[in-house]
Amino acid sequence: MNAIFGTDGIRGIFNKEITSDLAQKIGYAFGIINNNTNKVLIGRDTRVSGGILLEALSSGLNKSGKEVIDIGICPTPAIPFLIKHFKIYTGIMISASHNPPEYNGIKIFDHCGRKLNKKKEIEIESYLSKINSNLIFKKQTKIIQKFDLLEIYKQSLIESIGNNNLNGMKIILDTCHGSASVFAESVFKQLGANINIINSSIDGSKINVKCGSTCLDPLKKAINEFNAEIGFSFDGDADRVIGVDSEENILDGDHILFLWGRELMREKILSRNLLITTVMSNLGFEKAWNELGGFLIRTPVGDSFIYKGIEKQKADLGGEQSGHILSKINNFSGDGVLTAIQIANLCRKKNITLKNLLKTSFKGFPQKLTNIKLRTNDKNFKDLIEDNMNKLIKDKLDEISEPCRVFARNSGTESVLRILVEAENKNLVEHISMEMTNIAEKIIKK
Repeated sequence: MNAIFGTDGIRGIFNKEITSDLAQKIGYAFGIINNNTNKVLIGRDTRVSGGILLEALSSGLNKSGKEVIDIGICPTPAIPFLIKHFKIYTGIMISASHNPPEYNGIKIFDHCGRKLNKKKEIEIESYLSKINSNLIFKKQTKIIQKFDLLEIYKQSLIESIGNNNLNGMKIILDTCHGSASVFAESVFKQLGANINIINSSIDGSKINVKCGSTCLDPLKKAINEFNAEIGFSFDGDADRVIGVDSEENILDGDHILFLWGRELMREKILSRNLLITTVMSNLGFEKAWNELGGFLIRTPVGDSFIYKGIEKQKADLGGEQSGHILSKINNFSGDGVLTAIQIANLCRKKNITLKNLLKTSFKGFPQKLTNIKLRTNDKNFKDLIEDNMNKLIKDKLDEISEPCRVFARNSGTESVLRILVEAENKNLVEHISMEMTNIAEKIIKK
């Protein structure tokens, strides 16, 4: 069987790459190889297909002898938090994160609350071909509902800033019709913030559609409409966040790491003044961080690589430009709402608006990220395209005398090739980006 795990679990279009039959088999395979606990927590975002996949996964898990506990619609970070809190569970999150509504995915967590390592993923993949789904399927699945467990997670978010509060802060939340819609507003209100919430209906047919962390236009409009000082936009499963200030300046993951990391450095509680980020992070960020006396280590793209980097380096903070931030506070589970609370708390402690806080951040080098659709999700085809592009990029960079970075990589969650171009010269960025895009499109059509 071909590899089905990407950079963040299993993901694809429902009833195409992600089917009920596959979900049953995954549930059964995970249940068989999981010898640490007989209880499996399952959560999901708001996607229409979530309930169908819950039933299918539960069918396989039940057949393997596992007890399924459904905690309902929740953010992905609630699963590892509850696993660590109770120490009796493993877990599964049904979500396709920032992808459109027609997608769904399966993220699996071990008994320590960590996403499965590559060895376990391969073990599950090798087991799938041996399973006859007719022997697994049970019409009567046993699912125990414990929706109240989300309250324990919510309380941990409130307690993450100690005795501090966000009293009177005017904040906009874009919950993109996803997981954050069921809890983010109440958390911020309990912290004292004055909240306006947009795209908050629990509607899986609208999740991530022209809203959320990948489309900031609704958030910018709402900030102006309500005269707010800060806005936060989450993705479908609320494990990432992007901020916007009152003048529509963007607080992405690089700025979050720089500002939060700098505060921890000043408080002398950032181990070795070290941050972990990816190859996609801005060179301006790295340059400014080094000038502060900090150290920055880059990893491949994906929160699993960030986690490995943090673990290896014994770091306290890391993350991606996309707003997926891993911190020591919650044992390094990417959590968009936790991150938003920490940034709002930083503004409150310093008695400063996000607009003025961002003015103290680094000046980024011009970057352009282009996503090019691939006609297939076949791994061999995608690898061939990526290899050919990177050979051409190397030749192109040899011709350029001024500082410039170009990356081509396949998305681990979508059938797209991502091309990042970065340089101090904005015109050069536009020129190289257009040239690389044209080349990539010609290669893909061959």
